[in-house]
Amino acid sequence: MEGAANGKLIVDEEDLQALENLDKHDNREEKSKASGKPGSKANSFVRADLVNLADLDAVLEKHAIKTFSEKVEPRQKEEWEIDTSKLVLKDVIARGTFGVVHRGTYDGQDVAVKLLEWGEENSKSPADIAAMRAAFIQEVVVWHKLDHPNVTKFIGASMGSSNLQITSTVAGNDGFVQVSSNVCCVVVEYLAGGTLKNFLIRNMRKKLTLKVVIQLALDLSKGLDYLHSMKIVHRDVKSENMLLDTKRRVKIADFGVARVEAQNPRDMTGETGTVGYMAPEVLDGKPYNRKCDVYSFGICLWEIYCCDMPYPDLTFAEMTSAVVHQNLRPDIPRCCPSSLASVMKKCWDANPDKRPNMNEVVQMLESIDTNKGGGMIPMDAQPHGCLCFSKYRGI
Repeated sequence: MEGAANGKLIVDEEDLQALENLDKHDNREEKSKASGKPGSKANSFVRADLVNLADLDAVLEKHAIKTFSEKVEPRQKEEWEIDTSKLVLKDVIARGTFGVVHRGTYDGQDVAVKLLEWGEENSKSPADIAAMRAAFIQEVVVWHKLDHPNVTKFIGASMGSSNLQITSTVAGNDGFVQVSSNVCCVVVEYLAGGTLKNFLIRNMRKKLTLKVVIQLALDLSKGLDYLHSMKIVHRDVKSENMLLDTKRRVKIADFGVARVEAQNPRDMTGETGTVGYMAPEVLDGKPYNRKCDVYSFGICLWEIYCCDMPYPDLTFAEMTSAVVHQNLRPDIPRCCPSSLASVMKKCWDANPDKRPNMNEVVQMLESIDTNKGGGMIPMDAQPHGCLCFSKYRGI
């Protein structure tokens, strides 16, 4: 305690330490009195009328803040978390079951922003929200470590926070989009070419040259080969989940159901994916591995060549039963080169062990000569009976 000021004693932090030890001092004092032996500080005391209580309050408050800050540490930010103040939302470019996809910018870069909504606040149980957040984190953990020209580049993500506002240029939003605390967002590079599926639909009548077919197929196969080399199974390979850049390069997207491949295939079971592209073992609830992606690629390869949808006239139930029990596959047009038809058949073999690995698929596609033509015949030029789209048969 320092000297008096205006008749009051000034309290400093050393005095606070003394106050904290006051009980110990009192105990020693009592023991000294009981034994008749005065302690070394038995005669010391503090006069209450000389204590500056304002100073004492200030020191106590400072001590409390210091103690609180030492005990409560801020949450460690994940390496993939973005600074939402740098994010600007623009027009909606897609809508899905769990939310919407906006075009936008992040730190000046063109991006696509997927906002994942899980219903209104308090509309789902804590268990449901926890499961959805776990699935979201799984997607982010898989995606943010990937780096390949045929995989959509991951920019970052946000788990959402209370009363979050994201800057917006959309009319009527007053410059902001209000985002509730149960909304998460994934930010990836923006690809102006749209989905591979929409590209194929646009070319349904005129079809694609064999050279373009092989280029698209090689992009997809190289992307899948990279994922498999990273022990990642996509599990939902389909044309709708593939995006195109301005140079028509295919990039794999949507890792919502992707997962790191299990050491034991029996650890990976369950119907995950889209029925028309799903391997028989997946549809049948059996254990599976990366070869389920190879099967799906085979269906995509047929789709790219034909610019058509597999099994358009079948229900999900009919499709599932026929694929699993009757070996149903899309019919390969007679105009398809035998080398390309062979790749399709090998990829969608009913036995996963007989399907090639994706690096082998890349090699087979690269060996196909595209200079001799062999592309799908445009619909306007097809002779009657050339194709077999009206009725699908097993192989």
